[in-house]
Amino acid sequence: MASETDNAHLELEDSAATGQTRRSGGGRRGGRGGGRGGGSGKPMDRNVLISKGLSKLLRHQADSAGVKLDAGGWAELDKVLAYGPIRSTKATLDDIRAVIANSDKTRFALKPNPSTNPAGDESSPDAAHFLIRANQGHSIKLDSAELLKPITLEVGNLPPAAVHGTYLATWPLIEASGGLRRMGRNHVHLAQGLPDEIGKEVSGMRRDAEVLVYVDVEAALRDGGMEWWVSENGVVLTEGDKEGMVPSRYFKEV
Repeated sequence: MASETDNAHLELEDSAATGQTRRSGGGRRGGRGGGRGGGSGKPMDRNVLISKGLSKLLRHQADSAGVKLDAGGWAELDKVLAYGPIRSTKATLDDIRAVIANSDKTRFALKPNPSTNPAGDESSPDAAHFLIRANQGHSIKLDSAELLKPITLEVGNLPPAAVHGTYLATWPLIEASGGLRRMGRNHVHLAQGLPDEIGKEVSGMRRDAEVLVYVDVEAALRDGGMEWWVSENGVVLTEGDKEGMVPSRYFKEV
């Protein structure tokens, strides 16, 4: 079971995923002073509400919500639209398409449901004809091989970089623990670069990260003991070692 520290870190990552990040000095309540709109006091954008609902359901709460995910994390879209926080936004199939199309980090994927849409008609107006999933970030246990693409020395698909972004407040915890932990999720998340290096938002990197940890994926693969993956939206992922950690000996630079 995840610790209170793990859960706080998990909450912080999901807040960052929808633009509600907090700086390191704010504490656990630092970003919540403004009600539904975070610290601004303004109502949250409807698309952000939909995105947050999708993240919560597809990454963490599908089981408790009674929404079935297959081994690759796919759920029936009509069932997803009936989930309370999403239903309350009156989201439609077109809204979901818009959220996916406008996501700066391609957090979700949509595809025809072969059971109800055997022709694979992507223009169908019926939500029951589609499946949806979160591309990464799950705490729900899934089959990594069904969800992700393996990174191997044999294939030679090593990422150009593997960078974990965190905050000054959490860095001492990372140092004390001896490495990067999954923090309540299935994987440690790393980006393949920085936003200012490629001129756009980077999947796997928080926008306001204050500490950047560069990890030597090649060395970790050569030593063995850890599997490495890349998600559909380009996030580098690993379950870590048998302790669920990427040890600090693989840190190239901080």
